[in-house]
Amino acid sequence: MTDQFDPANNFPAGYVPPKVWEWEQGNGGTFASINRPTAGAQFEKELPVGRHPLQLYSQGTPNGVKITVMLEELLAAGHEGAEYDAWLIRIGEGDQFGSGFVSVNPNSKIPAMMDHAPKGGGEPIRLFESGSILLYLAEKFGAFLPTDIRGRTEALNWLFWQMGSAPYLGGGFGHFYAYAPMKIKYAIDRFAMEVKRQLDVLDRHLADHEYMAGSEYTIADMAIWPWYGRLASHGAYNDAGEFLSVDEYENVQRWTKQIAQRPAAQRGSMVNRTFGDPAKQLHERHDASDFETKTQDKIGDAG
Repeated sequence: MTDQFDPANNFPAGYVPPKVWEWEQGNGGTFASINRPTAGAQFEKELPVGRHPLQLYSQGTPNGVKITVMLEELLAAGHEGAEYDAWLIRIGEGDQFGSGFVSVNPNSKIPAMMDHAPKGGGEPIRLFESGSILLYLAEKFGAFLPTDIRGRTEALNWLFWQMGSAPYLGGGFGHFYAYAPMKIKYAIDRFAMEVKRQLDVLDRHLADHEYMAGSEYTIADMAIWPWYGRLASHGAYNDAGEFLSVDEYENVQRWTKQIAQRPAAQRGSMVNRTFGDPAKQLHERHDASDFETKTQDKIGDAG
């Protein structure tokens, strides 16, 4: 490649990308021990299967919370068939590279799900990618997705907006601001600018809409809230809320707090959670009563 800038200004100074990139194992950062440029199972391990048709394999990151909020909302709305087992996949320890998990999600990312009682019967259906799981559940239960063409399209517009935008927030800004082994001003500035732009997109839209698709709470809200609501409430990437001046987005703040008051959203935020207040950590969820009896403060294990 031809360098249009002086390599002396690169980081590290003098660095020039090689003609062919080669992976250097353990090249730094919080997740260096599990990141690699290849796919596929790294070890043999079957996934557990509980008593409910829906089996979720996940962790309480924003992408995981999307699904547990949806499931808890479905149950709160009276959909008994949405009962589920939620198994903890510790991504920091590489659980997602076990053979059983890879057979459900070849991309080795949480969340992943199996539906052992799909609509119409037949063999179990595997589900991966959080947006796909949300859409599947909405269509299976006929809930949280408008049925009119305009409302449905608007909800899907925002669902896929989130799926496309989150890599800039998590993989971009979050990585360079909180997880990279060194602070790189250019990278932080580049992604901070984009996250601020995304927050402005949300704030302008929510100035005229109660929820993302209008007056109706939908899977679009469930997809966006765990990411941008967490950021807006100063719960992401250490002091990132202050760094990004999130309080200035008044409409995002209103929407964030409105969803946070929903009991199902509160419960969903606890499932597969492994950080923060032990009273709000439910590592695995197999029954509604687990919220009362099996949070980490009650079983004496906050790890």
